[in-house]
Amino acid sequence: MIASPDRTPLAREFFDRPVLEVAPDLLGRVLVRTTPDGPIEVRLTEVEAYDGANDPGSHAFRGRTARNDVMFGPPGHVYVYFTYGMWHCMNLVCGPEGRASAVLLRAGEIIEGADLARKRRISARNDKELAKGPARLATALDVDRALDGTDACASGTPPLTVLTGTPASPDQVLDGPRTGVSGDGGVHPWRFWVANDPTVSPYRAHVPRRRST
Repeated sequence: MIASPDRTPLAREFFDRPVLEVAPDLLGRVLVRTTPDGPIEVRLTEVEAYDGANDPGSHAFRGRTARNDVMFGPPGHVYVYFTYGMWHCMNLVCGPEGRASAVLLRAGEIIEGADLARKRRISARNDKELAKGPARLATALDVDRALDGTDACASGTPPLTVLTGTPASPDQVLDGPRTGVSGDGGVHPWRFWVANDPTVSPYRAHVPRRRST
């Protein structure tokens, strides 16, 4: 008999660790988005780690700004950014406070609230694609900049929280280069995913954007 996933919310101490410890440990955890229409839950299957001042690929590499302020802590908060003028992506901030690091949530399996996710992801060909990629995940869960700074470890029923779930077995966790990251930051094998999971997004190397003439 397969045990049910643990519904205990992750404590702040879980996130108050180095980002390269937290990132693979998030696989198999359950992210809960509470909306006025009901909850949406996603089992995380793919993430990427970003390590602040030590990481040229990080938004915080060059220091603190209004955009990346949440990345500097405290741990357990949600960092949401807007990209390419059309998409939102969400991250979970790691510790210690004052040292910017975060885990980008790249993909997952919708395990509750798929009907709500489908309304926001009408272009998805099937349920495996509802949260297959960081922008798709944020769209499916109705996440935008209004949720930037949300405390995912708050008591009660915060709009976003993370449950213990069923952590992925270490022998099922793979790692490799991050998707779409250029320059020195692109070489880090800081993308982690669950082996053979159909909700994991395909790897894409960075392709420089051409300037219009």
